Amino acid sequence: MDIAFRLACIAIGLPFIWLGYEAVAAPGARVAMAAKLRIPRPEIAVRFNGAAMVAGGIGVATGLLWQAAAVGLVISLIPTTLAGHAFWADTDPQVRKTNRIQFLKNLGLMGGLLAVALAPYVNG
Repeated sequence: MDIAFRLACIAIGLPFIWLGYEAVAAPGARVAMAAKLRIPRPEIAVRFNGAAMVAGGIGVATGLLWQAAAVGLVISLIPTTLAGHAFWADTDPQVRKTNRIQFLKNLGLMGGLLAVALAPYVNG
């Protein structure tokens, strides 16, 4: 892998390591969001998802099983994004705007992760 690709993988992996750690260490409001979606044992689910994000972020950033890690992170981002940033359901304009930004940011991360996962097939 060339240096630019490796730096891109590090940049994509680091937010998952940091934010996943935060979810494990202090799940906070994420638990209420998971409970609202009727996820069983929401605190454990939030912490497990955070741990999976840390593992995936490490995989992408270090190159260890990086393609599988990237796909796993995309899969974990789908429910996280839909549950945590459902801007279409917000009535407060500022909250809606903030959630729309976060939704689009997550969509961009998913695109970057898919580019990482598919890079060997696209670039030969």
